[in-house]
Amino acid sequence: MPGALLGCVSPTSPPAPPGGGTTLHVDFASFASAIEPVLVAHGCDAGGDCHGGGIRGTLQLSPPTAKNTRYDFDQVVLQVTSASPDQSPILTRPLELAAGGTAHPLKVFADTNDTEYRTLRAWVRAGVTP
Repeated sequence: MPGALLGCVSPTSPPAPPGGGTTLHVDFASFASAIEPVLVAHGCDAGGDCHGGGIRGTLQLSPPTAKNTRYDFDQVVLQVTSASPDQSPILTRPLELAAGGTAHPLKVFADTNDTEYRTLRAWVRAGVTP
């Protein structure tokens, strides 16, 4: 039969999507009570060259004069990598390079034993489920 494609069959349903991976379900209430205070205490939301003075890198936070915790939560969630939570920018950028940090002009945490760093890490890891 002219125009027939050899080897073709009737359409079937598409294959099921691959399984596995991780899902991100970070908690807003714990962000508001434990994480936002860490960001504020270290001046991350300050104006000028910090994250509250406009976009600095990929993180923008509401400024101290117009604090919006929901907005800050949504922005910080973008800094969490569910596939590799310990490599999330919210954890690596403020961490000293010698402790496994990545490039960032201000190093807030000297090492991973810092109490506030551990609070951030626990929040990130609690939000990642297999």
